[in-house]
Amino acid sequence: MPIPGFRHATAQVNGTEIAYSIGGSGPPLLLLHGFPQTRALWARVAPALADTHTVVCPDLRGYGDSAKPQDIAAYSFREMARDQTALMSVLGHAQFAVVGHDRGGRVAHRLALDAPQAVTAACLMDIVPTHTILTELRMDVAQAYYHWFFLAQPGALIEDMIAADPDAYFHSCLTGWGAADLSDFDPDQLTAYRDSWRQRDTIRGMCNDYRAVIAHDVHDDADDLGGRIACPTLILYGASGAMARAYDVPATWASKCTDMRADTIPGGHFFIDTAPDATIAALRSFFL
Repeated sequence: MPIPGFRHATAQVNGTEIAYSIGGSGPPLLLLHGFPQTRALWARVAPALADTHTVVCPDLRGYGDSAKPQDIAAYSFREMARDQTALMSVLGHAQFAVVGHDRGGRVAHRLALDAPQAVTAACLMDIVPTHTILTELRMDVAQAYYHWFFLAQPGALIEDMIAADPDAYFHSCLTGWGAADLSDFDPDQLTAYRDSWRQRDTIRGMCNDYRAVIAHDVHDDADDLGGRIACPTLILYGASGAMARAYDVPATWASKCTDMRADTIPGGHFFIDTAPDATIAALRSFFL
């Protein structure tokens, strides 16, 4: 059940295959999920936004039904951003707004820096800049977000450990980052997440996503430390999440945006799942 009522398809873009769902009419709006989820994240949000927008919900490479390349470099946020600009171009949208949660937010950040002419507005959900986390790492953040370093370990050992009981590991992720219990997640969406993360190629793809942060993304961000998102940007984050406990989240983005506003949603990191109505209201307020 990727997105109820939407059309589901795949596209060959940027040298890879991206699965996506599309629905609605109006200005184009790209929704990007994060770890360890799929485009099913938007199942209760996208249909409401499709009342006023053409909504496109892809699976990031390495996730869901999209391709899962072998090379770690293929998982940089820069490559993932190129997937999305190419996908939107194939669908006829040279300009579009973008919403990204978790890893999708980092892709959206890179997309806005690399293709400012394409992005009309952006919403980054429950993230602190990648460069900030890795270069100013504190013990409390390292403990809360240990998975960044666990998943980034080289070789197949970590993949083997997760594959032994993927539900146990990924359930711990869904419930471990603030104000969420498994009962807070829609059963059909949870089934879609499980169907994806039980695949060995998906486990490898997600690990490579985190390996690419260490190998590529932090260096790309260091090269762009003075770069600013040129379009209006909403920083939206969970009021009870790990990032809100560890940081003044808006302050981490203030110097990286030219036109920024910020707001919170009740709950933790996965507030899109646990508070879809509040998420819809915040997005409608920003994008309409």
